[in-house]
Amino acid sequence: MFIQSSFSASVDSGGQLYLVSTPIGNLGDITIRALETLRSVDIIAAEDTRQTKKLLNHFEIGARLVSHHEHNKQASGQGIIQSLQEGKKVALVSDAGMPAISDPGYELVRDATALEIPVIPIPGANAGLSALIASGLPTKQFIFVGFFPRGKKQLRDELERIKFYQETIIFYESPHRIKRTLSEVQEVLGNRSICIARELTKKYEEFIRGSIKEAIKYLSELKQIKGEFTIILDGNASDKPLITDDWWEELDPVAHVNHYIEAGESSKEAIKRVAEDRQAPKREIYQLYHRRF
Repeated sequence: MFIQSSFSASVDSGGQLYLVSTPIGNLGDITIRALETLRSVDIIAAEDTRQTKKLLNHFEIGARLVSHHEHNKQASGQGIIQSLQEGKKVALVSDAGMPAISDPGYELVRDATALEIPVIPIPGANAGLSALIASGLPTKQFIFVGFFPRGKKQLRDELERIKFYQETIIFYESPHRIKRTLSEVQEVLGNRSICIARELTKKYEEFIRGSIKEAIKYLSELKQIKGEFTIILDGNASDKPLITDDWWEELDPVAHVNHYIEAGESSKEAIKRVAEDRQAPKREIYQLYHRRF
């Protein structure tokens, strides 16, 4: 068993791995301790060296930069471990927020701790928790799922897995997938309360609060969807009715088709999905939808 104390890590002359949190938008959110650490280490391992270089230049930090991202993490990680074994101090950073949270870092920490190399977290900004505390949804218990799978089947399988979780759910999504993901979430989990945080800590920070249906409508009315999204979703609390699969019953077939189209489906795919939902002939839905023209 290897017991690491904060004091011994701070004075140890051997290699140390620092996990340094960086701002998620507003540079003013960086901590004094983070700056001191970045100035003191031998190497900074960055998810995107170009992005991190902007941060370092702003604060006039001239440390050596190396790349450590999802596609090179195995080879890069071996090099970083070697540097740590040679007694170097290494700081790991992501583009924004805490490293190893929906970003590379877990494997490096695992390998460092296995070799009894001290690992020191430097706390700071985090998009998931920042959105949660401002969401207006319960904060006592929550789960973080990161990014959902991109494939439709994998996404629906994951939603089925968390369907009856009572905790508030935190996840991230990109601007070009947000409407489709919310549509799938509504189908599987029901029309729950939601808070969508966009451009957190930046000039155009925005919170969208309401139901999933209202959020989809709002996003569908935007000319262009920009920014990274953090979504806070109400859990399936035990005092709420179980979610059913007939969320669409309040819609007529045309509105049902439009719901999928607004979420990014083609009219052909939307008609097919409506026919499946209603267990109706696809031709019937097609005729109903196109009759309005």
